[in-house]
Amino acid sequence: MDGTIVANYNIKDTLLGLWDDNSARICMNDSARIKELRKESIRIFAQKGFPNTKQEKWRNTDLSKMLNHPYNFPLEPDLENVDLNEVFRCDVPGFETYMVAQYNGWFIDRGNQLKQAAEGVIVCSLAEAFVKYPRLIEDAFGKYAPVADNSLTALNTAFARDGVFIYVPDNTDVAETVQMVNLINATDGVFLQTRNLVVIGQNSVLRLVQCDDSIDDHIGFINSVTEVVLADNARLDHYKLQNKNDRSALINNIYFHVGAGANLSTNAISLNGGLIRNEANVTLNGRGGHADILGVYLMDRNQHIDNQVFVDHAQPDCTSNELFKGILDDHASGVFNGHILVRPDAQRTNAYQNNKNILISDKAVIDTKPFLEIYADDVKCSHGATVGQLDSEAMFYLRSRGISMENARMLLMYAFAAEIVNKISIPQLQLRIDDLVKKRLRGELSVCDQCVLHCNAKEQKVAFEIDMSKI
Repeated sequence: MDGTIVANYNIKDTLLGLWDDNSARICMNDSARIKELRKESIRIFAQKGFPNTKQEKWRNTDLSKMLNHPYNFPLEPDLENVDLNEVFRCDVPGFETYMVAQYNGWFIDRGNQLKQAAEGVIVCSLAEAFVKYPRLIEDAFGKYAPVADNSLTALNTAFARDGVFIYVPDNTDVAETVQMVNLINATDGVFLQTRNLVVIGQNSVLRLVQCDDSIDDHIGFINSVTEVVLADNARLDHYKLQNKNDRSALINNIYFHVGAGANLSTNAISLNGGLIRNEANVTLNGRGGHADILGVYLMDRNQHIDNQVFVDHAQPDCTSNELFKGILDDHASGVFNGHILVRPDAQRTNAYQNNKNILISDKAVIDTKPFLEIYADDVKCSHGATVGQLDSEAMFYLRSRGISMENARMLLMYAFAAEIVNKISIPQLQLRIDDLVKKRLRGELSVCDQCVLHCNAKEQKVAFEIDMSKI
């Protein structure tokens, strides 16, 4: 088989046939453990298939429409007629990053080198890492993304051939922000299985920005899995930026394993996308670990966003904080499902969870379900969720100061979203995302020409036309 999915209603069987014909090629550089893991993963997918709305976790997110298309499943990169230097540029003023390029799920070697490569920091393609760094792959790949309960993670584990591998040795502060840009550009719909692995050693620090974007408006299905390992006292500042076209489905499963004294901050910023599902799984597996899990989503038209957050407090003296905020307009729909598990030995846990939503139209909907599961008695935990409209009193106050209805609405929506954006710790990135949020609220931001940071766009400061002296 050539990798083309040709049957509208038979994607599962076609994928299984694709595996049967190409498994030797896919597993060519695998260790015995990883080969067996792939075989077990495809068995699980064969048994469970794609998730559907009969399953509780998928009750409000229906994949059937996105699966009812013929897709192409590329087993090799196709870079013909692609000017990579033109596609992958980033001209955001003052935002200096080490850019890692992915094109239709495949790592692109742009010939640049990380400044701290001589200190043992590795940033390369996952396929290359399987060959050059087999011990590092053996120690981590597939050990933190369980396949038994997630058929899409199982599917990705079976088929994943490329992605990004990042390794930071002990006692290393990576000075450059690493920016992973995954662009999708295909006239025929693509079904991609991108896989990333990030390993951060003891007492090390990494700043990582992941950008998912589309160049065109063609249909696509991206099933992405990322494993992130934070050793003891490591620190990760992580951002997930999503600006997809309205015909794309993005399933993003990310698994964080947080060691003793380690500190994780992850922030998911979803600006556009036909169907987006983010599953963030955080395991606090060492005493004194901490995690901030944040997110903001701005959806309109018929877009759908689903954020699933699972925080496993497996060890004592750990803390976590979740805050997700969403603005939905038109016929947009959203889901938030937050689950905090406190295990019996995880005493002195502090865990907080909150989801706040604004519905601009009476057609927009949000299903929110914060959930605590606690088996220890010395804990401080809370959860909450709100769904409402713009504050009428605040609107009246702004209107009475001479501000138009439209500007007053935008100002209130911006203030609502800014709580999440202001937590971005990289100043240049924070300013740029702040501008993009303002553009999105004004209806000026659709699918980007290049990456989510508008790599090829001229720098334009976005400002609301409001006389603040009147407030």
